[in-house]
Amino acid sequence: MDRATFACSTAFFRDYSSSSQGAFCLPGGHVDFIEKVESFTYSDFFRDYLIPNHPCIFSAKFTEDWASRRSWVTWDGKPNFDYLLQKFGEAVVPVANCDVKEYNSNPKEQLPFKEYIKYWKEYIKNDYRSSRGCLYLKDWHLSRAFPEQDVYTTPVYFSSDWLNEYWDAIAVDDYRFVYMGPKGSWTPFHADVFRSYSWSANICGRKKWLLYPAGQEEYLKDRHGNLPFDVTAPSLQDRSVYPRYNQSQPPVEIVQEAGEIVFIPSGWHHQVYNLEDTISINHNWVNGCNVAIMWCFLQDELAAVQREINEWKDPMDDWHLQCQLIMKSCTGIDYKEFYNFLKVIAENRISVLENGLDDEASAKNTPKAAISTLGMLHAVFDLKRTVKVLTSLSANEDFKKLDLTSLSPPPEALLHHLKAAIDTALL
Repeated sequence: MDRATFACSTAFFRDYSSSSQGAFCLPGGHVDFIEKVESFTYSDFFRDYLIPNHPCIFSAKFTEDWASRRSWVTWDGKPNFDYLLQKFGEAVVPVANCDVKEYNSNPKEQLPFKEYIKYWKEYIKNDYRSSRGCLYLKDWHLSRAFPEQDVYTTPVYFSSDWLNEYWDAIAVDDYRFVYMGPKGSWTPFHADVFRSYSWSANICGRKKWLLYPAGQEEYLKDRHGNLPFDVTAPSLQDRSVYPRYNQSQPPVEIVQEAGEIVFIPSGWHHQVYNLEDTISINHNWVNGCNVAIMWCFLQDELAAVQREINEWKDPMDDWHLQCQLIMKSCTGIDYKEFYNFLKVIAENRISVLENGLDDEASAKNTPKAAISTLGMLHAVFDLKRTVKVLTSLSANEDFKKLDLTSLSPPPEALLHHLKAAIDTALL
């Protein structure tokens, strides 16, 4: 991060409101196309897309060096089933049935990868029809299952990735996924986990994206407050069911070609179709620009849980704890883990600011090496944003009702350390 971008980000977030971020209409639905690698810097992306929460598309030049672009694809641009079977045939993968709706999503099953590829080949041979329906391999944690495989390199633009930095540190989960599906497979209308950013790179095939800027989803809810499963369904025209649909803007439509990367802003709902047999790689990620959106999302989720079990508030002694447990089961995180998430992010940056990295550590693919690569000013920006959100969390009444004695260091001590580190770095 250069000084001009640091100054720009500091000024923007001084007057920032997470509720308004991304609440705008792109002129004519236009989405910028980034053509050249050599003339597009990290600071360009940070300033023009991360801060204002705008989508963009990166050309295939940004992925042309990835091993998967060569080995996973045949000469005519199709999935290389033989190679994929050789490398991953014995893996067990999550597969969704796109033809079945179950609790507003597609039901999933676990299948051997070799069985899924057999199905896919037969599906193509039968003119994209099967009695089993249209099956879509989704949310496969391939990087975690096969860390030794040379598949891709995360572009520097997406390297400030707090979600995967934290979950890698506790060795529990990650938010790096591979998707593989035939022509006609699709993902229903949704926003990403924690209202995170996402980036999605097509290894082969083509996708169509329907994007709705943050806030537009409110106009798409039915009279009960539920979002549609399929945003293209004719039933949305029924004003007795969807009373505000006519107030919504048309979606921003993107057709993503092979090799291209789509950046999806934080909190933007979307629906995605595979126009051809397609393989893609996707990361969900949070950083200093959208961590406040994540925090707002968690507060909304807790409030929804509290409304659902409000009748048990008086007779249940540990009602507040139960609300946290339910929220974690639904979203994957509760308030105390969110504190630990912020702590890990902050401590990694303080370590780099206070101690730096030796040459050997800098050469390794570690979070601290990534922090060092992005520069001191980026680390300071991250700490400033962490202080802002941690201050809000510490003052939150629901957080204060929890048993916080297990948190180390206590929130007040961590805040003091962060502020001191920022002051020292800016001397």
